[in-house]
Amino acid sequence: MGETVFFSVVIPTYNRQPILEKCLRALEVQELNKPSSVTGYEIVLVDDGSTDGTLEWLAAHQEEFPHVRWFQQDHAGPAAARNLGVEQAQGDTIIFIDSDLVVLKNFLQAHADALVQGKEKLGSDRFFTYGAVINTCNFNNPTAEPYKVTDFSAAFFATGNVAIPKHWLDKAGLFDTSFKLYGWEDLELGVRLKKLGLTLIKCPEAVGYHWHPAFNLEQIPRLIDQEIQRGRMGVLFYQKHPTWEVRMMIQMTCLHRLLWGILSLNGALNERTMAPLLQWLINLGKPQLALEIARIFLNWYNVKGVYEAYDQMQQTS
Repeated sequence: MGETVFFSVVIPTYNRQPILEKCLRALEVQELNKPSSVTGYEIVLVDDGSTDGTLEWLAAHQEEFPHVRWFQQDHAGPAAARNLGVEQAQGDTIIFIDSDLVVLKNFLQAHADALVQGKEKLGSDRFFTYGAVINTCNFNNPTAEPYKVTDFSAAFFATGNVAIPKHWLDKAGLFDTSFKLYGWEDLELGVRLKKLGLTLIKCPEAVGYHWHPAFNLEQIPRLIDQEIQRGRMGVLFYQKHPTWEVRMMIQMTCLHRLLWGILSLNGALNERTMAPLLQWLINLGKPQLALEIARIFLNWYNVKGVYEAYDQMQQTS
């Protein structure tokens, strides 16, 4: 990374066509300074086996997206999709976002400014920039959502909004595709990047709005399944990096077991017993609060999933 950058924005997608349209349109209208530290950019979209007509929609609207190059693969998960995107990327700097993220017009310039300033400050490019992610369920106007305390993230390397010189990804070895279920593939890569001496520079001006549908009770089975998957992948994470820091991250400690066991009354507060309260909050127009309360039993499922997967690993090793 020199005084200028050429960005490759790598986006994996799977059955996200409606919000993907907003994501791509926001990237096509980026406003760059004149002169700019950004010499150009491309959008590398990897379709991970979508069945919702994503590729057909892209083909029909390709003239509207001059920066987009797209690739496709059989459904193999976001780790494999991001790896394909990096391998096909022509830029010296990779930006990872998800296909349900809608960015502001200064997004690329903000990352570029932070990268150039970071190199001047540190004297090297041994770092990456991490933008802000604001969660929203406002599909019509996602960028209208204000920042909330619940949007804070302490993650070191999360692929919702990061920019990093491509050569560091190549040196670290890209994403581990054995993370086939939900969760942890980006943070595991982050551990390897940290071992290479990379540091994080926050870039709050590079804002992305992460859209998801408003919480309702019909989502609970999928959310529970995600937490169980996250538990299993967390144990894989720990197998690769058996440290106390990783144990804390994946909630595989006595403290987490005790905390969520107490808060859920050892599972007595669950998706069935809490459904009336959650539905009442949703009816009051407070789906986000309902989701935060639902995390009591969702985290309990996650902790149980971690320990069940760990016990299975111990039995087979």
